[in-house]
Amino acid sequence: MRVLVLLFALAMPVVSWWSQSGAFGPDNGTVSDRYPTLLVAAGYAFSIWGLIFLLDVVYAAWQATGRRRDDALLGRIAPAAAAGFALTAVWMPLFSQGLFWLCLLVIFGALGCLAWAALQLSRAEHGRTWAWLPLSLHAGWLSLAAFLNLAQSALAFGWTQQDAQLVPSLLLFAAAAALLLELNRRMRGNFAYAAAALWGLVAVVVEQSRSALPGAGIATWVAAAIAALLAAQTLWLRARRRA
Repeated sequence: MRVLVLLFALAMPVVSWWSQSGAFGPDNGTVSDRYPTLLVAAGYAFSIWGLIFLLDVVYAAWQATGRRRDDALLGRIAPAAAAGFALTAVWMPLFSQGLFWLCLLVIFGALGCLAWAALQLSRAEHGRTWAWLPLSLHAGWLSLAAFLNLAQSALAFGWTQQDAQLVPSLLLFAAAAALLLELNRRMRGNFAYAAAALWGLVAVVVEQSRSALPGAGIATWVAAAIAALLAAQTLWLRARRRA
């Protein structure tokens, strides 16, 4: 299983490169631009994948070598990490092909796997930074990206209309906020988890502040409010741990 973690960690950047090269169809940015929503983030935000993939590979190599091979916790989370990495890799060609139903199942599956792994590491004692940091960042980004994907899928399915997205978008913002705040609470103020989500929320603010979609102004303020709440909660939880 440790070897599978490493193989799937290596697969993610490789599949990403193929995907952005058009090997599976239109690249992710092209597909995303077809479905503008009130939850979409500015394009620069997706550069975080480079950091996530790099740290995931470092974690995968680290957990498979040396004394870490005997670490019971790292062994317990290995199946979830491997599954999360594999699902992340699979999502990219599915999105290029416009297979949104499968994309939703895959991205929420990846989120579940990696959030669970990050939660186990957050509850453990110190000494596993090279596992905690990558998996927390990955889970934090997916906790927001899954809802961005859901908003675009709703538009693609015709459940929402491009000029009438405000109410369903507010419901998705509320669901994303509830998930982020609850997982962050359970992780006792996980700085890496919150940082990835904040990176995305700020990018949503940037994108919606210049969007012409009806309701974009409200979406801007809602995303900013969620970011402020998440940042405040993280600082409070971490301060309470030190007290």
